[in-house]
Amino acid sequence: MEMKSRQVNHARNIWDRAITILPRVNQFWYKYTYMEEMLGNIAGCRQVFERWMEWEPEEQAWHSYINFELRYKEVDKARSIYENFVMVHPEVKNWIKYANFEDKHGYIARGRKVFERGVEFFGEEHISENLYVAFARFEEKQKEFERVRVIYKYALDRIPKQQAQELFKNYTVFEKRFGDRRGIEDVIVSKRRFQYEEEVKANPHNYDAWFDYLRLVESDADAETVREVYERAIANTPPIQEKRHWRRYIYLWINYALYEELEVKDPEKTRQVYQACLDLMPHKKFTFAKIWLLYGRFEIRQKNLQNARRGLGTAIGKCPKNKLFKGYIELELQLREFDRCRKLYEKYLEFSPENCTTWIKFAELEAILGDTDRARAIFELAIGQPRLDMPEVLWKSYIDFEIEQEEYDNTRGLYKRLLQRTQHVKVWVSYSQFELSIDTDERLQRCRQVYEEANKGLQSCEEKEERLMLLESWRDFEEEFGTFTNQERVRKLLPEKVKKRRKITAEDGSDAGWEEYYDYIFPEDAANQPNLKLLAMAKMWKKQQQVEEEEEEEEEEEEEEEQNVPPHAEEPQEISEAEEQDPADSRQNEIDDRDDEDESSSSSSESEDETEQTKTDADRD
Repeated sequence: MEMKSRQVNHARNIWDRAITILPRVNQFWYKYTYMEEMLGNIAGCRQVFERWMEWEPEEQAWHSYINFELRYKEVDKARSIYENFVMVHPEVKNWIKYANFEDKHGYIARGRKVFERGVEFFGEEHISENLYVAFARFEEKQKEFERVRVIYKYALDRIPKQQAQELFKNYTVFEKRFGDRRGIEDVIVSKRRFQYEEEVKANPHNYDAWFDYLRLVESDADAETVREVYERAIANTPPIQEKRHWRRYIYLWINYALYEELEVKDPEKTRQVYQACLDLMPHKKFTFAKIWLLYGRFEIRQKNLQNARRGLGTAIGKCPKNKLFKGYIELELQLREFDRCRKLYEKYLEFSPENCTTWIKFAELEAILGDTDRARAIFELAIGQPRLDMPEVLWKSYIDFEIEQEEYDNTRGLYKRLLQRTQHVKVWVSYSQFELSIDTDERLQRCRQVYEEANKGLQSCEEKEERLMLLESWRDFEEEFGTFTNQERVRKLLPEKVKKRRKITAEDGSDAGWEEYYDYIFPEDAANQPNLKLLAMAKMWKKQQQVEEEEEEEEEEEEEEEQNVPPHAEEPQEISEAEEQDPADSRQNEIDDRDDEDESSSSSSESEDETEQTKTDADRD
C-alpha cells in the first residue's frame, strides 16, 4: 500500500521491521531488494543483500546476490561473494560453479586455482568424482591434455571403485578422443588394477586375486612396482599352519623368484627370495619339496653346485620326503655322480624301506652300471623286507632281471620261493610261460609239469575261478603243443558249470529271498558226493512223469472231441459223484494232497542245487 502511494520511506521502514522480526522468511528479503533495485538505489540494495548474507541463507539467496552484482559488471564483488558462499555451503557443486564463473569471465588461472583449492579442501576423506570430472573437463577445454591425464590417474588412485564409474567412463572417452593406443591401454589397465586393489583390500588372503593382480602389473609396470606388489602379497601369510592353507600361498614365492630370475635377471635377489621362503616355512610340521628342488636347480643354473647340494641336503635332513629324494637322485644322475646316487638311495631306503619302487630303481641303476652282483643283492634285501607296498611288482622286476641275465636256474628258484609265499594263479601261469619261453628240448615237459603242480596246489583253493583260469591256460597250451591224449586228459579236468540258488539275508537279518549264481563242479568233487547221482536220477524221473501226464491229457482231450459230447450232459454225473463222496473224506484227501505237494516241493528245492551235475552222469550211465 505504501509503495502504491509512493511513500518509499514508509515502505522501507515496514520492510526493515519485517526482516528484523522475521529474518528467516526469504520472501521479505527478495521483495525488499527488488524494490531498492527498481528505485535505482544500488548501494541500498547491496546493503540489504549484505544484511541478508549475514544470516547465511539458502543457496538461491547467494545466487541472487551474485547475479545482482554481475548485472552491474561488478565481477570482483561477485568473486568475493563466491568466496563466502563456498565456505558457508561447502559442497562440490558450489566449488564447480565458482570455477565455472572464473572460466566464463576469462580468468583461466583463477579457475584452475579454484579447482586445486577444492581438491585440497575436500581431501581424500570426502573426495568426489564429480569434482575431478569437472576439473578434467576444464583442462580439456584449455587443451591441457597432459594435465587431464594426470587428473584422471590421480583420481582413480584415490577414489573407491564403486564411486568412480563416471570417472572411468570419462577417462576412456578422453583417451579415445585425444590419446594413442598406449593411453587407451593405460585406462583399461588402471581400471583392472583398481578392481584388484579393491579385492585384495576386502580379503588379503585371496591369493587368486593376488595372482591376477601380479600378472597385470608384470605385463605393464616397472620392476620396482612389481616388487612392491609381490612384497605386499607375500606379507599375507596363512593364519593356520596347515599345508592345505599354504598350497596357493607358496606359489606367490615361486612366481616372485622366477620373476626376479627370468624377467629382472637379478640372481642375488632371486637367492634372497628363495632363502626367505625357506626360512618362513614350518618344516617341522610340513614342507614343500617343489621349492627346495627349484632352489637347487636355480643354483645349478648359476653354476653353484655346492650351494645346490647343500640346500638339498638340508632339505633331506630337516624334512625327508619321497619327492625330495627322487629329485635329488635325478639331479645327481644327470651329473653322472653315481657314488652320490648310491648314498642317496641308501638314505632313501633307510627313510622308506617299504617303497618297492625305490628298491627297483636302485637295482636297475646297478644293473645299468654292470654290477649284477650288487643288483641281485639289492633285490634279495628287498624281498626280505617284512613290509612292502607293492611286493608283486618287486618280485616281477627281480624275475625279469634274472631272465634278462639268462640265469634260468635262479629264475626257477625265485618262482619256487614266490610260490611258497602265495599260490596265486597268475604266478603259476607266469611260471609256465617262462618255462615255455626257454628254447630247450625239455621246455614242453617242464611247462606241463608246472601245470600239473599248479593243478594239485589249487585243488584245495576256495576260489574255483582261479583254478578254472589255470585249466583254461593249460588247455590252450595243450591245444597248441600237446597230443590228443593230453588234450583229452585236460578236458576231463575241466569243471561243469552249474546254476544254483542261495538264500539272501538282509542287513537286519531278515530273509531277502533267493538269488541264482553259477558254480563249478570239478570231477573229483562229483566223485566225493555220490548222492548227486541219485538226486539227478530222481529229477529225471520226475520230469519223465510230467511228460507222460501231459501226453495222457492230450489223448483224453482228443477222445472227447471225437465223441462230441455236450459238456452239460456229463455235469450231473460229476455232481452226483461228488455228492456220493463223504465231505469229511474229501476234506482229508485235500489235506493229504497238500502235504504231498509240500514234501515234494521241499525235496525238489533241496536237491535242485546238485541235480544239474548228476544229469550228465545219468546220461553217461
